[in-house]
Amino acid sequence: MCFHTEQTKFPKEVESRFKAKIIDEEKFKPTSHFNGFVFPQTPVIIDENPTEIIHYNWGLIPTWAKDESIKKMTLNARVETLEEKPAFKNSINKRCLVIATGFYEWQWHDATGKNKTKYEIGIGNHDLFAFAGLYSQWTDKNTGEIKDTYTIVTTQANQLMAEIHNIKKRMPIILKPEDEMKWLEHIAYKEFAFPYDVNLVATKPDSEPLTLF
Repeated sequence: MCFHTEQTKFPKEVESRFKAKIIDEEKFKPTSHFNGFVFPQTPVIIDENPTEIIHYNWGLIPTWAKDESIKKMTLNARVETLEEKPAFKNSINKRCLVIATGFYEWQWHDATGKNKTKYEIGIGNHDLFAFAGLYSQWTDKNTGEIKDTYTIVTTQANQLMAEIHNIKKRMPIILKPEDEMKWLEHIAYKEFAFPYDVNLVATKPDSEPLTLF
């Protein structure tokens, strides 16, 4: 799964990499840790305007939801069951790029997870990349406020991630740069399921890379 990410680059580098303009730089805050369980606003690019970088809240709230409580269950969406899950099936063609430089996962050394090792994972050199995401725009019926939210799509773990995420063996879909626009243009989402893969590097914080695939 993917509940902890990072985006450490400054605005000009992000804009150059994605050929898009940050709309609200006051919201743009490089950070070494976005914790999904506090539903942060993070930078995304949506299909409706790929030349803009905007900020949506992590934790998708489907349009039919009565309140926000579902968001704690929708930080991730399994690519294999998108059409089956009511929370996600209406967002299959509401695509976004979730901008990041890495994510964190913990390798369990016992059945309870009390003994575990933290890894930082990315494409190497803290380079920018994009997770495959889906988004939704939800209206609070009590206040009229519109909330823009997203989920990160996950797939079966590759060899590296199966070693690290060794209980559920899942990983987020990290898009190849040449496929980012294809994702936004609604190419069939199943084409991005495992064995679709990119080269990843996993590092214990303040240590050397574990493995490169």
